[in-house]
Amino acid sequence: MPTALIPRHPVPSLNVPLVGGGRFVLGASPGEHFDLIVFYRGLHCPICAKYLLELERLSGEFAARGTQVVAVSSDDEVRGREMSDKVKAAGIKFAYGLSLRSARQWGLYVSTSRGKTSIGIEEPAFFSEPGVFLVRPDGTLYYGAVQTMPFARPQFQDLVSAIDFAITKNYPARGEFTGEV
Repeated sequence: MPTALIPRHPVPSLNVPLVGGGRFVLGASPGEHFDLIVFYRGLHCPICAKYLLELERLSGEFAARGTQVVAVSSDDEVRGREMSDKVKAAGIKFAYGLSLRSARQWGLYVSTSRGKTSIGIEEPAFFSEPGVFLVRPDGTLYYGAVQTMPFARPQFQDLVSAIDFAITKNYPARGEFTGEV
């Protein structure tokens, strides 16, 4: 069962290989204000491709706001590269090889294969469902959203506006209270 991450608390580690070489190690070289971590289902997901095309389109907006962007899946290197190519990634980094254990540590849901998708690509035996996280340079969670389905994800244009607000107003991460209610 996934566990919820708590705002203002450290997020799990993330150390995954990047398409094109190297590794993304969360915290090793953080964005000035945030790292935007976008977990996606994999190459088999047509909704993910559309979502990541929008992320690539807005990558300059995130960069201008001191936000480093990485898209991560549990796909292997070949499928990770195919998705990167499909969205013509230039402004966002693509990482692959996310372990399902790490996915669960991030609070992501895990699904089992239902065969080929509508675009004729086989789903992996197991894969994580989507999640979007903004992580502060100190490694603490600022924002998080996870889905049990590929539908109805946070819109990236809304996140651009939220980052503007967070920076200009020095707005704290919310949802941090863990006491009795």
